[in-house]
Amino acid sequence: MSASGGTKAIVAALGANLAIAVSKFVAFAFSGSSSMLAEGVHSLADSGNQFLLLIGGKKAQREATPQHPFGYGRERYIYAFLVSIVLFSVGGMFAIYEGYEKISHPHEVEHWYWPVGVLVFAIIAEGFSFRTAIKESNELRGKLSWSQFIRRAKAPELPVVLLEDFGALIGLVLALLGVGLALLTGDGVWDGVGTVCIGVLLVLIALVLAAETKSLLLGEAAGVEEVKKIEAAIVDGVTVTGIIHMRTLHLGPEELLIAAKIAVQHDDTAAEVANAINAAEARIREAVPIARVIYLEPDIYSEAEAAKGPDPKATPGGPTPHPAGH
Repeated sequence: MSASGGTKAIVAALGANLAIAVSKFVAFAFSGSSSMLAEGVHSLADSGNQFLLLIGGKKAQREATPQHPFGYGRERYIYAFLVSIVLFSVGGMFAIYEGYEKISHPHEVEHWYWPVGVLVFAIIAEGFSFRTAIKESNELRGKLSWSQFIRRAKAPELPVVLLEDFGALIGLVLALLGVGLALLTGDGVWDGVGTVCIGVLLVLIALVLAAETKSLLLGEAAGVEEVKKIEAAIVDGVTVTGIIHMRTLHLGPEELLIAAKIAVQHDDTAAEVANAINAAEARIREAVPIARVIYLEPDIYSEAEAAKGPDPKATPGGPTPHPAGH
């Protein structure tokens, strides 16, 4: 996933959320609607989240150092995880608390045209932001469904913006329903109910984001298609006859580490093996350009050793069988 596409969607969402946040707080000041206050805090939290994503993208571009030899690509995952925490605490829990207070101590919505007008404006602005995120995502997700795209994407920015904008649009509809029912019935409790629903929605989205970014932080392997390309690129059928086992790891959205033990003939010379490894690395980088760090270890393939299966002690976290290896 390209960083430029994510940045465009982030900037669009940031501009929309800042404008919406100001309008919501103005509407709250005139109407006293708790839904407007919750939505204002929600938009403010979203704006802060977009700032976090931009900061993470900037920090991830730093050069590798002796202390961090694989670079800072995972900074983007860290800041995306912080987004889920902010969305859960500042957005979701605040809205639930504010909704509970409104239900416990309801009061009539004043100057109804302020919240209604702002909500209509916010739906239009969020729709523009959501449309931008969808357009950028469609260029990358291919034939994947939206749920598969969010689960499998290695760059966190677009999934975060998509979920935030989707949640914001549903939250605005809930706020509109809450304010509308409060106006129709004259009972401010409905405004509080709408606010609680917004809070629950934000908490659920935050949990989804947290789960996805946690997986990225722990370290995810390359996608299935990328693994197939790497396997095809490694084996030349002459010197490199097979893959004994292989591991891949994303050091960042556009940085992939590949470590593999490859099978060579027992009578190959050291020079032949070295040349084969260099050629395999060149083929890998051509097939998968994000392959930045490649370690290939030659070994003599043994059917007896292969029959024993993977060695749990040699694999971090336990055995991970590879279809082409032991």
